[in-house]
Amino acid sequence: MEVKRPLPEITPFNEWFWTSGADGHLRIQGCDDCGALVHPPVPVCPQCRSRAHAPVVVSGRATVAAFTVNAHHWLPGFLPPYVIAVVALEEDPSVRLTTNLVNVDPEAVERGDVGIGAEVSVSFEQHDTVWVPVFEPTGRRLPNPVPEPSLPTPRAPLNDDRFEHRAVLSGIGRSDIGRRLMRDALSLTIDASLAAIADAGLDVSDIDGLSTYPGMAGMGMSEGGVSAVEEALRIHPTWTNGGGDLPGPGGAVITAMMAVASGMCRHVLCFRTVWESTFSTLRLAPPGGGIGGWMQWRAPYGAMSAAHWIGMNANQYLHRYGADRELFGRIAVNARTNAGRNPHAIYRESMTLDDYFDARPITSPFGLYDCDVPCDGAIAVIVSDASVADDLPSPAVRVEAVGTQILERVSWDQDTLTHEPQVLGQARHLWTRTDLRPDDVDVALVYDGFTFNAVSWLEALGFCGLGEAKDWIDGGRTIALDGPVPVNPHGGQLSEGRTHGFGFLHEAVLQLRGEAGERQVADANTAVVTTGGGTPSGVLLLRS
Repeated sequence: MEVKRPLPEITPFNEWFWTSGADGHLRIQGCDDCGALVHPPVPVCPQCRSRAHAPVVVSGRATVAAFTVNAHHWLPGFLPPYVIAVVALEEDPSVRLTTNLVNVDPEAVERGDVGIGAEVSVSFEQHDTVWVPVFEPTGRRLPNPVPEPSLPTPRAPLNDDRFEHRAVLSGIGRSDIGRRLMRDALSLTIDASLAAIADAGLDVSDIDGLSTYPGMAGMGMSEGGVSAVEEALRIHPTWTNGGGDLPGPGGAVITAMMAVASGMCRHVLCFRTVWESTFSTLRLAPPGGGIGGWMQWRAPYGAMSAAHWIGMNANQYLHRYGADRELFGRIAVNARTNAGRNPHAIYRESMTLDDYFDARPITSPFGLYDCDVPCDGAIAVIVSDASVADDLPSPAVRVEAVGTQILERVSWDQDTLTHEPQVLGQARHLWTRTDLRPDDVDVALVYDGFTFNAVSWLEALGFCGLGEAKDWIDGGRTIALDGPVPVNPHGGQLSEGRTHGFGFLHEAVLQLRGEAGERQVADANTAVVTTGGGTPSGVLLLRS
């Protein structure tokens, strides 16, 4: 049966790539001045800044850098199993394409007979006027084309002044959180917002700033942004912020802190709402048409989900460091164990490592319990001027430092493949802005859109070295509620529900206030919170 691929929208700017295969040749953007190859295409050479470029014929030979064998049926006419791969070009292994491996047994890829290091050669599938490049193994094995990751060097602070110290987290609130609540997203936002305002001892009229992530987004990922909340509550803010180009979802809080520190605001309402479950139930599909933007480089290959993009990195990690899925299973079981103490968690029933391995596969190496739980819910956080700290009804949570610097390419496939993209730079940046170190952290709230994300953050933050998590985690004892580094006491997104980062902030405040009930970490005075699952990410170090 012919694969029915989602096709890219052809424009004057990408037509040369998607029609290149008509003569059997793969073409990549090449700089006319320095000869650098660039993918995906951009208007300027990132090496020499030349604006002169043209398509260049390349050999079509490459090496598999990462892969995932997809088992889940995401698209009509695109039946599993199929193999998605990132391949590194022979001419320049730092230039990569997301693609499919064809004429290969997916089980052979799973076994490692054909996997990372396999040489592949391009061929093309014609679909209407589009020629989709796919790759077939040649039978040769080559070295791993992905270099050992180097820890980037962040910029040192300009001085000892820290804007972080001029703001506090003064209030938190949450709506109902659950599967398919069938409630309007804005109503969830208002519930969380009013709860947070009351928790801070404020009135709606005290709010003079609004901040959210990602703003007006579709697909059940937003309540409609700042404008919708302003209209509903009739707030008159002096400053607003919204959009996805922030340091992860927590970037809404970080930017609010900067607004408070600058004197623009005194109390900023930050909020994050998801209603993915209800959205999918109502089948509110986006309009059809060709695929544009960055998804044009992934959708034609059935790589529709972050599960695919992150799964390929996870397989590269397992290959490089000799770990196996038990590492990820320990993250999942720990999350579920903790969620059993959280009355707000969606999944609270106990889970064993055997249950983890028995779950249905999604896309290798991920099974069902490697993936976070789509849900409906809203969480709000109030950022206030630090001068009000002593007047709050609940203890203020102070921000010791943040980490935001981007030191890797903002790409799912062109730079970091050994870890989740966008964790190494931000994590290292954090430690330049404080004298505290990982040993000073009492509780870690790390983003776990997938189990591998949590592993990436733990290593990036320096709780252990790169590739050392399999030993450091000690069968799950290290990250348990009573372990040296308790991780996600609320169950994380893997069990509490996918609230896209804000759930970690909410839990951190409860822990540092000593209000987390049965899941309270003893003597929790310092918490690290990471938000971001491959997008530009952010890290906050919080103190009671």
